[in-house]
Amino acid sequence: MHITRFIDQQNRIQYGHKYSKGTAVLLEGKLFDGLKDTGKKVAVKKVLAPLEPVAILCIGLNFHQHAAETGLEIPRYPVLFMKNPASINHPDDPVVIPKSCLDPPEVDYEAELAVVIGKTARNVSAGQALDYVLGYTIANDISARRWQKKAGSRQWTKGKSFDTFCPLGPAIITADEIPDPQNLEIKCILNGQVMQEAITSDMIFPVNRIIEYLSEDTTLLPGTVILTGTPGGVGFVRKPPVYLKPGDEVEVAIAGIGRLVNPVTAPG
Repeated sequence: MHITRFIDQQNRIQYGHKYSKGTAVLLEGKLFDGLKDTGKKVAVKKVLAPLEPVAILCIGLNFHQHAAETGLEIPRYPVLFMKNPASINHPDDPVVIPKSCLDPPEVDYEAELAVVIGKTARNVSAGQALDYVLGYTIANDISARRWQKKAGSRQWTKGKSFDTFCPLGPAIITADEIPDPQNLEIKCILNGQVMQEAITSDMIFPVNRIIEYLSEDTTLLPGTVILTGTPGGVGFVRKPPVYLKPGDEVEVAIAGIGRLVNPVTAPG
């Protein structure tokens, strides 16, 4: 099922599926307790990020091609950082360049597969890990590189957590429709030009091992979103570097999930 979260014509937040051309079939219930198909088609006023995460856990340096382009060693364990849940951004809403990131330019794109945990997970084995996944969606791990590398005192969270820095959506594709998350084509397209392109089989740590690692002696609550890393082709390694600027349009596309598009604007 493709689950869309949206605002209806009465300004209520709803869930639906079969979204197309401004309408969706209404779902009733709660996302993690089971949604029921009402069969009722309703008008969609605005598509939202498909959930409000309780936590956003992110894995860095998780594609072989990205590790190669940065010249960094393959990590022995998943590289974990976090994004502020308030950084969530809706499909088609602007990524706003922060005032502190305008001069010099430093804001970068990162196409990522996002995993939505559907039930409480703790000490989950890799063999059972995918049973805890509600579904998958698309994320753009927008990153302020100066803040990430220097101004954040070598901690990545600040440079990853500015407002609007986590576009998410447009829908959750339930896990039954994606039996193998390691066989998905992922792209980032900036102003019509393909900047990143890979298959998720290039991940250093696959989804099931990421969940195993994150859940060791640690509870992952329903609504936890895991960003699984970005392929090669990010802006800061290019010569010359390519950073997002007002007027840009950035798109992340994952086969079988959809397209997440956001414009880029200046602050204010």
